[in-house]
Amino acid sequence: MSATTDREFMSRALALAEAAAAAGEVPIGAVLVSAGEIVGEGANSVIGSRDPTAHAEVNALRAAGARLDNYRLPGSVLYVTLEPCTMCVGALVHARVAELVFAALEPRAGAVCSTARLLDAGHYNHRVRWRQGPLGEDSGELLRSFFRARRASRA
Repeated sequence: MSATTDREFMSRALALAEAAAAAGEVPIGAVLVSAGEIVGEGANSVIGSRDPTAHAEVNALRAAGARLDNYRLPGSVLYVTLEPCTMCVGALVHARVAELVFAALEPRAGAVCSTARLLDAGHYNHRVRWRQGPLGEDSGELLRSFFRARRASRA
């Protein structure tokens, strides 16, 4: 994808993250793109859905699977506002996503390059290319603001 296209898709993911924050969810958004078209979108909804697996990435994969009538999503690119966790990395591998583009690093639980390098492990039956993309500072600031406000409301 071009830098302009990356920015457009990540901007949509960031808008989904902002909607999640407005709903009281941790602000993470994701879009899954196939053949240059968004085929699935997701935002964090673990609190509202009472589902610990309802991460933005998983929600985008579910939406794409339903739309395309297939749990395999070969050739697709997932744009997400935060480096995925272990669970989400596993979902990307199982869905056969071709590439992951994430905005901000997740130093506590990021399983792509921050705390683990799971997508670089050679033992999986599918390889997902990955890279850090645009809007990392915007995504990071949205997360920092969300948690700052959450801490202030608890004080």
